Parts: sequence; C-alpha cells; structure tokens
Amino acid sequence: MHVAQINFHPAPKGLAPDEVFQQWPSLLDIPETAASSGVQVSVIQVAEQSEQVTRNGVDFRFVDVSETKTAATRARDFAALLDDIRADVLHVHSLACAEDAFAISRHLPRLPILFQDHADRLPRWWRRPQWRYWYACATGVVFTAAELAQPFTRSGLFGPQTQLFSIPESTCRFTLGDRVRARAATGLHGDPCVLWVGHLSAGKDPLTVLEGIARAATQLPKLQLWCAFGSAPLLAEVQQCIARDPRLTGRVHLLGKVPHTRIERLMQSADLFVSGSRAESCGYALLEAMACGAVPVVTDIPSFRTLTGGGRIGELWRHGDAAGLADALLRAVAKRTSPAEVRAHFDASLSFAAVGKQWATAYAKVRDNHTGGAR
Repeated sequence: MHVAQINFHPAPKGLAPDEVFQQWPSLLDIPETAASSGVQVSVIQVAEQSEQVTRNGVDFRFVDVSETKTAATRARDFAALLDDIRADVLHVHSLACAEDAFAISRHLPRLPILFQDHADRLPRWWRRPQWRYWYACATGVVFTAAELAQPFTRSGLFGPQTQLFSIPESTCRFTLGDRVRARAATGLHGDPCVLWVGHLSAGKDPLTVLEGIARAATQLPKLQLWCAFGSAPLLAEVQQCIARDPRLTGRVHLLGKVPHTRIERLMQSADLFVSGSRAESCGYALLEAMACGAVPVVTDIPSFRTLTGGGRIGELWRHGDAAGLADALLRAVAKRTSPAEVRAHFDASLSFAAVGKQWATAYAKVRDNHTGGAR
C-alpha cells in the first residue's frame, strides 16, 4: 500500500529541507512512524521551491505552488502528482485544509482521504454548511483521543459513513538514558525531581501547578521543580507567586527557553513530569517525558488519558485543582514507578512501531471502505 501524506501549510521560507525537518520534527516523525509498519509513504509538502529528498525510506516532495492562486488550480497539480505516484490513500494533515482536500477529491474521486487532527478548531457556526460539504470527501478522520472528535460530530460536520480513529498524533525519538549521568550533565536534583516543559500561559495553567507543588512540599520537603518554557505571558505572575510563597522560594527553578536538543537530558533527569494543561490535541512534551522514563503527573484530559493508558502509568488530576495535583504527586512518589516501567508502556503503546501498526490498520480500513478493496 502506498500512502501520500500532504501538508498544505507552507514550509518556513528560506530553509533547506534539512532545516525544515529540524524546525518541524513531526514532518519526519509522522511519516516515518507509518512507514515503520511496512507501508510505503510519500510526503508532499507545500514550499517556496520544488525539491525532492529521501529520508529514512520516505520520499519527500517539496512543491512550489506560488503560481497557483486557488484551491481548485492547486488541486489539479496535486492530483496529477498523486496519480503519477499511484497513491492508494491520501493522508491530509490538519482538518483546516478541507477545501484543498475536497478540490483534489473532485479530480481523484476513487482516492480515499484520511484527515489527521492537529489541534484544529471548529469553523464558525455560519461557515459550517460549507465545511460540512468539504468534509464529505473524508473517508476517515484521526484524533489522538476519540473524545476530541465530539465537537465536530455534535456539529454534524462529518457524514455518517466517515470512520473515526484514535491514534497518537506523533511519537518521539528520545531514549531512556541514565538518570545519574543526566543529572550530572543538567544539574537537576530533588527528591522527587519534578520537571515542567511548556509555555507559561493560561492554557497550561502554571499558577495552579505552583500551588499544587507548594501543597505537596509540606510532605515532600526535598521536592524540587524545574521549569523549561518557551513563550511566557504569565512570567511576571509566576515570579511573584514564587517570591511571596515561602513553600516555593528556593524550590522552583525557572530555566527559561531551552534548546530542544537539551530537553531530552532534562527529561532523563526527572523523576516526575508535571503538566497543568486544560486542553491538548496530543501532548508532545508528555510523549517525550515518557520516552525518557519520567512518571507523568498530568491533567485528566482526553489526550493525556489516552497517552497514559487511562492513567495506568502515572497519575491524572483534574485541571485547575491544586489540591488534586498535590495528592497526585504524593501518590506518584508512594508508587515509585520505575523509569523502565514508564518506558515499557511507551514502547508498547506510543513508539514508532506501536503507532505505525495503528496507522497501517487505519489506512487499510479507509482504503477498503472507500473502494471495496479494489484499486
């Protein structure tokens, strides 16, 4: 089976393919995950200039569409390419690209189309009839967790024959590593050593996490929290919270923006990984933490429930509930789940091989459902 993955969002300007892969690691990871199951995968990426490269057995075609002004004219060129490579399934990244996908389906009506959610939002209510028409081209749609499809299904955006799948949005190349060596390299310490990786923003809710840490510290006096973050609209509030709470002073370390190449070492250093997210389409930092053996103590949201096997690994707590977080931290420390146990869960459910099998199954189902098994 030959699957074509297409990304209509243009690659960053002025970057060579290798530089694009560095900025967008999932552009490599997702197709390579699917290819690990034996599926032939080609990737079509909109870019400012055309180029063809191969990475780890996956064919990448960067396609310049600057001269095409509408979805209809772009679709003609993409359809010709898809027909030329004899794709059996079209995997469209992002539900926001329904118009482009629908236009391709007009040229290739026998080609099954599988959309993948990437934190996509519902269209405005007055635009939904148009989007419902475009989504009619979908044979299947993939979300990290089945519950994430509910806003779309409640709005009637998908037809009754559209198949829905639950597959993690991506996976991770991080490794378990050695905790002693990692801590020697990073300087992280604590008992437990707790790591936060995420923006200091309202959606990540760092203030609730700090209050939960403060409460847990009354029973875990050696607890240390290390925070790596990118954007930080709540930085001032976080700093004030730490400064005025003696339970947090000297216990919380704001690392600021950390190069992604160093995140792996931080994850390998941590006993626990904490998140206060109110919503996630997946949770890349959580994937990275579990790949490195850090025990997740994360909010009870659909994607996190899926990634942790319903909380079988780590602890789940209700977002916004600082007391619940404190209790979850205490439970996690008491259980003493080993890094090897966390990594075993990752290997079984979230690794390239595990997720690749899920993609292979989904591709086969949409192909057979759309064509009755015939090409």
